[in-house]
Amino acid sequence: MQNYFNYFTEIEERFQQRRGSLLMLSTLDWALIETWREAGVPLEAVLRGIDTAFDKHDAKSLKARGKVRKVNGLAWCAQSVMESVEAAMEASIGAAPASDADSTESGFEAERVAAYLEENAAKIEAVKLLAPGDSIAAEVAVRLRALAVGMREEPGESLEALDRTLTVLEEKLFAGLIAAAPEDEMVALREQAARELAPYRGKMQATQIKQVQQQFLQKRVLEARKLPRLSLFYMSHG
Repeated sequence: MQNYFNYFTEIEERFQQRRGSLLMLSTLDWALIETWREAGVPLEAVLRGIDTAFDKHDAKSLKARGKVRKVNGLAWCAQSVMESVEAAMEASIGAAPASDADSTESGFEAERVAAYLEENAAKIEAVKLLAPGDSIAAEVAVRLRALAVGMREEPGESLEALDRTLTVLEEKLFAGLIAAAPEDEMVALREQAARELAPYRGKMQATQIKQVQQQFLQKRVLEARKLPRLSLFYMSHG
């Protein structure tokens, strides 16, 4: 419980320190932190992303002689945090082939990745969905099991390439769920996302807002149907 608590408080404290004044985090900010925690994003990566975002903001502020708007929400750092995570993963994947011991320590050894893929396939197969989501989900589950077999047969397969495939599969699954989702459900979710993102529309780039909104919708739709996220970012390392 202490580690769980510290994850939230250290992120809040770092954001407040870099901002230079006390600012209570919003509901959306806490939701973002929860999303990062559930995804297994290392605390160090989040803190590094916050620092990078503020370093860029401070540099821009100096050039503009203090005319740049003050950062008023953690969501403003979301893109920088994800870039930090991607950079850390690319550095890990791009390293020289690891020894057995190094592979075990990384948490991404072949057997654990294969088990993760099979576990997600089983979760998808256990859920009853409406068409066309049902047929797409079945295809995704079959593909996940095939990837698990391939991971065991060729343990040296690129994790970067695998994760790209998983991202495509998740997007395909999500598209099927959206096509089958009741209109009122999607309208309600989009209205909720719009309300929570409203304070940041003047402080975030359009692409950032779209990414956070999409993440929100995808997370809520999958959660409502008890379906898993597929990326290796969501693989437990416990």
